[in-house]
Amino acid sequence: MQINCLRLPTGNNGCLQIKDKGELVVAIGEICSREVVFAGRDDSVAAAARLMREKHVGCLVVVEERDGSRVPVGLLTDRDITVAVVAPRLDAEAILVGDVMSAELLSVQEDAGIAETVELMRVRGIRRLPVTDAAGTLVGLVAADDILALLAEEIVGLAGMIAREEKRERKVRKTRASD
Repeated sequence: MQINCLRLPTGNNGCLQIKDKGELVVAIGEICSREVVFAGRDDSVAAAARLMREKHVGCLVVVEERDGSRVPVGLLTDRDITVAVVAPRLDAEAILVGDVMSAELLSVQEDAGIAETVELMRVRGIRRLPVTDAAGTLVGLVAADDILALLAEEIVGLAGMIAREEKRERKVRKTRASD
């Protein structure tokens, strides 16, 4: 059985890229989770479900080994297991991951921008995407939650800036009024 947890090193190519139009873009590889829990097509759904429980994840990336690299070939979600195995009361020990995984896999390269990744997720109705390097090797997983966390952090930063600006303005006006 080849179900493991993979801790991958983060890239060191910087957070910002300059795209064709001169725009600064945050690469999705900078915010994706580099700790990816994965399974093989021939693993049982029961083993995959136990791994999901153990690692506290709702999704496994299904991979194939190719030339010493792990290449994503599908996703298995807790919903896939519920709908395809649990609800019809099938034997999860006898059903393989490859039988119920989402085989129409979309992935995104680690140098893709956040905006283009969000657009892909929005248009296709996908909450999670494997992140690959230029060779197609699995390097991470990005979820809508990761993007929302980044946006929330940016909004908090903007709110803090507004509060500091108001405080600075009051101080400047108070100083000028006393002159």
